[in-house]
Amino acid sequence: MAIHQQGVKDLVLAIRKKELSAQEAVNGIFHRIDEVESQVQAFLHLNQEYAQQRAKMIDQLPTGELERLPLAGVPVAVKDNMTTTAMPTTAASKILEGFMAPYNATVVDRLEAAGAIIVGKTNLDEFAMGSSTEHSAYHVTRNPWDLERVPGGSSGGSAAAVAAQMVPVALGSDTGGSIRQPASYCGVTGFKPTYGRVSRYGLIAFASSLDQIGPLTRSVEDARLVYEVIAGHDPKDATSLPHPGDPADRDRVVWEGLRVGIPKEYEGEGIDPRIQERYQTVLTTLEKAGAQLQEISLPHTHYAIATYYLVAPAEASSNLSRFDGVRYGYRASGGDLLTMYEQTRAEGFGPEVLRRILLGTHALSAGYYDAYYLKAQKVRTLIRQDFERAFDQVDVILTPTTPDTAFKFGEKSQDPLQMYLSDMFTVTANLAGIPGISTPAGLVEDLPMGIQWLGAALQEKRLLEIARGFEELWPPVPWPSLGGDL
Repeated sequence: MAIHQQGVKDLVLAIRKKELSAQEAVNGIFHRIDEVESQVQAFLHLNQEYAQQRAKMIDQLPTGELERLPLAGVPVAVKDNMTTTAMPTTAASKILEGFMAPYNATVVDRLEAAGAIIVGKTNLDEFAMGSSTEHSAYHVTRNPWDLERVPGGSSGGSAAAVAAQMVPVALGSDTGGSIRQPASYCGVTGFKPTYGRVSRYGLIAFASSLDQIGPLTRSVEDARLVYEVIAGHDPKDATSLPHPGDPADRDRVVWEGLRVGIPKEYEGEGIDPRIQERYQTVLTTLEKAGAQLQEISLPHTHYAIATYYLVAPAEASSNLSRFDGVRYGYRASGGDLLTMYEQTRAEGFGPEVLRRILLGTHALSAGYYDAYYLKAQKVRTLIRQDFERAFDQVDVILTPTTPDTAFKFGEKSQDPLQMYLSDMFTVTANLAGIPGISTPAGLVEDLPMGIQWLGAALQEKRLLEIARGFEELWPPVPWPSLGGDL
């Protein structure tokens, strides 16, 4: 098996046994990147010299120390809204072009402490605002399954990099589905933990009460390995949970009697019939395995998109006010201070970011706060309570990850509302703060689709166990034919 075809677990075992060196792993990954990156364009920055230096350090460690590194020698990509000192951090925005952060994000430090090797920073929708990675200020990223289609977003670069086998794992951030939706479109596994389980320190904020970092990988087991490294309390992040969490159980899941909740609100209008048909096939398979399918109701689901697109832009309008041309990043020239502010933002931010800032500022303005933002927060509470009641009845909730497969470039970019509906099944998990994972469920006319498993807050152990059990139950999804050497 070629180096680029090996997952996280396989690479760690090979490097620990000295069957493969970390330097060979890095060189193999960059060879693969050289083969296919020009077609996919998943990366914004690559640093081969830094990666090789890190790999050399890993190879010089004694065997005993190597055994203690859970990600020894594993090449990793990081979404370019997480700060790194070895590479620029731009959030795919002109306003941060060339910005070198003075510190690493906590997740980057934890990855490197575990022996991982950061090879590059992946493309995204500017400031993570989008569902297609068409809104990057630098270039679009293409879906490895069909280069005329989007990889999803905003973590489209991370999902495409894993799907194209350029890295075995990439970190993404999920504000309303930005890990799970591109995972579904690209046929990989995407895991969003409970809000606060992974530190956001060093993550450029979009919506602070919704953002959560998580891994995109080739398997649930690989997602577990990475999650256990990056999770845990961080005193630098005031929203980081002190709850220690439990490592995922690696025993086989017992399907007999497992209560699987099927939300009745997630069916019907707006869903591609082919997605619905495959979803029903999944349900039939689970039922045959012994699972108890139980219809549940999440009655406030219909308000989720509207709620999300009030809460998220409102928080974004506050968070992005720091980008003013004074302290760092792009600065427009000429005029007085106010003119400089206005021109810097008008020239530095893209249209989707400006749209959301305007929406959020309006929702927070005097006379509209109570009618929009405050009401949205009340509905958010109702959505969270819906899930709490549901998890009193079931062990896990199962839905399609997305209502459709990857769409073509330009198909939805002129209709923001249609683009926003791509996240109709994923935003509720962020509003409620619960964990969710998308796993591949096969191909629909040669394009991948995913199913989404949702668990109760802080129940990552059980959720990963169930998702891994499905992965063993369901036929594996092939990899896209890209670059020839597959």
